[in-house]
Amino acid sequence: MLIAPVAMGMHGCAPSDSDTAEARPEQAGQPVNPVKMARHITGTRASAAPGDSKTAEAHVRAMTDDVIRSARVYDTSRPIDHEAARTAVRPLPGVRSSVWMDRENFIVMVNGASYHSMKMIDKVCLALQPLGDTLAIVVNVQDVTATTPDGATTLSRNCQLPEGQRAFMQRKREVDVVSKELRDTFREQQGE
Repeated sequence: MLIAPVAMGMHGCAPSDSDTAEARPEQAGQPVNPVKMARHITGTRASAAPGDSKTAEAHVRAMTDDVIRSARVYDTSRPIDHEAARTAVRPLPGVRSSVWMDRENFIVMVNGASYHSMKMIDKVCLALQPLGDTLAIVVNVQDVTATTPDGATTLSRNCQLPEGQRAFMQRKREVDVVSKELRDTFREQQGE
């Protein structure tokens, strides 16, 4: 019994890889972990046999949540309040303002190219996580100081999915007036 506290104390002396890594938002769309699923099935059976329906129900709920997250379905019972979201991102470094385009597209305007990044989207998503299910949110970051067409391009990503992916039944909304494809075509025609 004395070994565990000593080992835990030693762990506190040197930072581990997980301590030094930057925080990442929750991730959905991952395959269901078969080992975790097997544990829940076993736990459900073991709990149901003696009649412990509350524990069995908790295992079934956990399995359901895993499958739903894998299918990229957001939890409609945990919506994010729009004003609370705007308040949550206001203190983030580089944020000038924010506005909701619709119920799922959150636009965050930043001061400078150094904040116009996927890391900024991660920071916004982390700020929104305590407010509800961020799988329902697409964060759009715009640099208000941009002086070039590429710098003025909006970066968009669902909080919990890789760039370009959307949650189940979530439409991809074009935020920029001129699409990236059209800008690329124009650039090719100009010989750049």
